[in-house]
Amino acid sequence: MLVQDRAAPKPSSPASPASPRHHQRFAKNLDFSTWASENFYKILAVLVLAATVAALFFLRSAGDTAALLCLDKTLSASRTAGSRAPYPRIDWAAVPPVRPLGGSDRYASFRSERWIVVAASSSRPTGALRALARTKGWQLLAVGDSRTPAGWSLKGAIFLSLDRQALLGFRSLDFLPYSSPLARKTAGYLFAIQHGAKIIFDADARAEVLSDDLGKHFDVDLVGEATAARHPVLLQYSHANPNRTVVNPYIHFGQRSVWPRGLPLENVGEVAHEEFYTEVFSGRQFIQQGLSNGLPDIDSVFYFTRKSSGLEGFDIRFDEDAPKVALPQGLMVPVNSFNTIFHTQAFWGLMLPVSVSSMASDVIRGYWAQRILWEIGGFVAVYPPTIHRMDKTESYPFAEEKDLHVNVGRLIKFLISWRSNKQTLFERILHLSYAMAEEGFWGEQDVKFTAAWLQDLLSVGYRQPRLMSLEIDRPRATIGHGDRREFVPKKLPSVHLGVEETGTVNYEIGNLIRWRKHFGNVVLIMHCSGPVDRTALEWRLLYGRIFKTVVIMAEQSNSDLAVEYGHLAQAYKFLPKVFDQFTGAEGFLFLQDDIIINYWNLLQADKNKLWITKKVTQSWITVPLNGSDRSDWFAKQGDLVKKVVGNFPVHFQVSYKETMGEDKLIYCSSELFYIPRRFVGDFSDLVGLVGDVDIHHKIAVPMFFLAMDSDQNIDSDALAKAVYRTNLLANESFSAIYTAQAPAVYPVKVQNELDFIKLIRVMASGDPLLMELV
Repeated sequence: MLVQDRAAPKPSSPASPASPRHHQRFAKNLDFSTWASENFYKILAVLVLAATVAALFFLRSAGDTAALLCLDKTLSASRTAGSRAPYPRIDWAAVPPVRPLGGSDRYASFRSERWIVVAASSSRPTGALRALARTKGWQLLAVGDSRTPAGWSLKGAIFLSLDRQALLGFRSLDFLPYSSPLARKTAGYLFAIQHGAKIIFDADARAEVLSDDLGKHFDVDLVGEATAARHPVLLQYSHANPNRTVVNPYIHFGQRSVWPRGLPLENVGEVAHEEFYTEVFSGRQFIQQGLSNGLPDIDSVFYFTRKSSGLEGFDIRFDEDAPKVALPQGLMVPVNSFNTIFHTQAFWGLMLPVSVSSMASDVIRGYWAQRILWEIGGFVAVYPPTIHRMDKTESYPFAEEKDLHVNVGRLIKFLISWRSNKQTLFERILHLSYAMAEEGFWGEQDVKFTAAWLQDLLSVGYRQPRLMSLEIDRPRATIGHGDRREFVPKKLPSVHLGVEETGTVNYEIGNLIRWRKHFGNVVLIMHCSGPVDRTALEWRLLYGRIFKTVVIMAEQSNSDLAVEYGHLAQAYKFLPKVFDQFTGAEGFLFLQDDIIINYWNLLQADKNKLWITKKVTQSWITVPLNGSDRSDWFAKQGDLVKKVVGNFPVHFQVSYKETMGEDKLIYCSSELFYIPRRFVGDFSDLVGLVGDVDIHHKIAVPMFFLAMDSDQNIDSDALAKAVYRTNLLANESFSAIYTAQAPAVYPVKVQNELDFIKLIRVMASGDPLLMELV
């Protein structure tokens, strides 16, 4: 138990003033020697204080600045040392037991060896959760938080509401936030251990176990002859490179372009498969990390930069036939809290820190637990996909992952170098927890939480495993040719992804993040002239990686593909509807499917100005209205423009007429233009002024641009270097005119998947990450 405050001495009963005892004590006080001996420490304190004052006076008068600084540093160091968090002192032998709830509690005598622990969501039980409750041979335990609805229940599951948790008597509950579903799982872990758990599946309420059989995917039995015969050895990552500290397990299972949450970002470019593996005897993989098909465990950087649009979910698949793989001491891997098996030897590693963000808590726990696991000769193993999760995530909060992206690389190095000479496992766990707080990886609160957690484990009857020597402190054995095992992972399709497997991948991912940061709040509005059932998803796949979202319209709507009706000749009238849907967007880029933008060449363009192809001579054409060569169509359009401009408010009318006058007309192909947020209201007002008047899109858009702002304020340079060919030669194709150095290239014709593949291959010269889309 934690050291208690010393008890104050009991006051003695006051003696009567007239008593002989009182007079005797008073007389003794008159004797100086007696008085001095009784007040020795007070006299000494006064002398020390006087000496200190004298020393300061002497130093100041002598002008010895160095001496003063030395004294000041000493005092400062003393204050710093005194401000350190106290190291918890626990009497491990005096921790009292905590019995299961008795009386009316129906689960007081219930026992089960296999438990599934999930956080009860803020909604009613899902189909996936009902399936978990029916998992044969396992008991589902759902743990509620402050947002769990009253009356939450699920047949076959045990539910721990906040009220029931408060009755359990565990010390660690005092540290758990009421509104954190992840942190509240701590109560579930202790409850399961208290009721006979030998193995705990740390799960997600959205997880659907593949084939409804956990035993088929994980090693749930680690002892016995049958187990040894079935799993005699495991593949193991090689320790040949002493400088390697962390691996991306997704590569082993066929996805080289995906990385797990918690992998340091500086390591995401290491996409080569293993040169060779070694082997290790099975039976000590006390923590088993499974993979998830559909939406795997990914971080916000991956999610934001690889999500094609808000309309499509990830459906990433891993190789189910790849062998499970173990991690040797000295090498780590991210471990999460929604698809992980903990055997009884690693139950201490279930503690989820509470002083870090929820998106970082389980990953930091995973690295911390791996390091302690080495102290008992255990290791982590990663298994093929064991669950499937639907991608229903609306957003990934990057701010919630700051503890990962800032500290995780340093944390791994610290853990691998950390050593302790404490005599028991729990003492070493507490030692490491304290050291991590001193290094700033979590707070003082987690040191106290660790002390409470370890005491809770003892109080429910958990026995701490014995320590074993560390392999990483021994000289590494030479890996001979006969010790090498080869396995070449499959390269599975990576929808929405794009990583060229070369040494430049770090640079390429950096570019993708930079482009996404620049255009991530810009909406792309695209008009498709081709068959949308063959191209709509492809366009979203291409541009959705960069822009906030891709809104597609066509001559024929398609609700299944979220394609809305929009007649090209009047396309501008559709835009205010999109503006209203995305009120927080920074700007809107309009694009027809016969022109391609090279977004990497638009980073220097001013997003606060209007963009249009004004300086592209074949796109922006001035048509005189008084000449004899004007066509009837231009004449009619000119009359409509005069009528509408005449009704413009003064600021629009003056701006337009200063540039155009009344004797000419601008015709712009208008396949590509950009409207920043500050002009959205003006554009919508102008659309309203046109009303039902049948002004063509190619006439209306340049008219709007000239009315909204003066000619010199339009950023015409943004698109000035676009390649624009109106008459290709018979032997010319898009690939012949395409250049990655132009901001846009026209024309292109994408009518089907084959055309899209050809397009991606030429665009990959500017964005190599595109190659994995095909």
